[in-house]
Amino acid sequence: MITLNVDLGERSYPIFIGRQMLGDAGLIRPCINGTQVMIVTNETIAPLYLDKAAQAFAEFEPRHVILPDGEQYKNLEVLNQIFDELLVQHFDRHCTLVALGGGVIGDMTGFAAACYQRGVDFIQIPTTLLAQVDSSVGGKTGVNHPQGKNMIGAFHQPRCVVIDTDTLTTLDDRQLSAGLAEVIKYGLIRDIGFVGWLETNMDKLLARDPEATAYAIETACRCKAEVVTADEKESGVRALLNLGHTFGHAIETGAGYGHWLHGEAVGMGMLMAADLSMRQGWLSEEDVRRVENLIDKAELPTRAPHNMTYERFMELMAVDKKVRAGQINLVLLEAVGNAVVTTGFDPELLRETIETHRATE
Repeated sequence: MITLNVDLGERSYPIFIGRQMLGDAGLIRPCINGTQVMIVTNETIAPLYLDKAAQAFAEFEPRHVILPDGEQYKNLEVLNQIFDELLVQHFDRHCTLVALGGGVIGDMTGFAAACYQRGVDFIQIPTTLLAQVDSSVGGKTGVNHPQGKNMIGAFHQPRCVVIDTDTLTTLDDRQLSAGLAEVIKYGLIRDIGFVGWLETNMDKLLARDPEATAYAIETACRCKAEVVTADEKESGVRALLNLGHTFGHAIETGAGYGHWLHGEAVGMGMLMAADLSMRQGWLSEEDVRRVENLIDKAELPTRAPHNMTYERFMELMAVDKKVRAGQINLVLLEAVGNAVVTTGFDPELLRETIETHRATE
């Protein structure tokens, strides 16, 4: 087992990475302060892992709530089902919520924990690659709004993150590829050596090789922990983790939540960011081909939806959380392995990037 630490003073917490940890009471027990536990999961994960995960909380006689599965259900209406169950079961402010599932479950459970009785504890047990390498770490929680992704939320750190890599054996191939987009992101923003490792080992990751998968998860989580430790609430360096996300969130919203997986949209967004960086004079054509080849090798889309015109992108990007004083902030690449946040991009070059990467009818 690998243990990393997110160092945030009194809000610090461990990240446990290993196999056969799902029902490990000894691992999780120190992270629970009260006597009430509510496991939040979805219709896909519950039949696979709910009973096993509940073993770790057996002494608390845990309750559970099962939500529908999909990004389209990441909204206030479905979130209310968690609050309903907490109130019906008379949960107090010393309870612990447990997020058992992918990024949607993690974000919603964390937001429910941030809000319920003005803040209760929660634990992340991510079961998708994307959640394991990114969304379960860092305390970003929330739900979507029809006008924009993740526009309603809060920073609320978990008590611990338990990454049981055995859960990836039941992950479908499309979800696996979506998770690889976030893995690729860490290399592109700050670790060119990791980019090279991914180029060499992508086939192993797609084949779910345990050693390669564990290394990729550890590397991504270590990077995320370092960045969150340095900038918990995204006032500086943490913004670099949004590489591809401004484009990607626009695609998710424009296509309709659930049609594009988050990782698919982020992968597409990273390619568009690389292309715009080239047009700005920062990357070479060879650099962009390298990014595109890596995204393609991960079996991710390399063309945005046809209906995502320049005007539609700009409309949706204008309500992105990274907009400041009416200006869109983009994360671009000064070099492969070196990202920067900037408002200094040419709108006409952005138009060229969008039109070049739209799918044909």
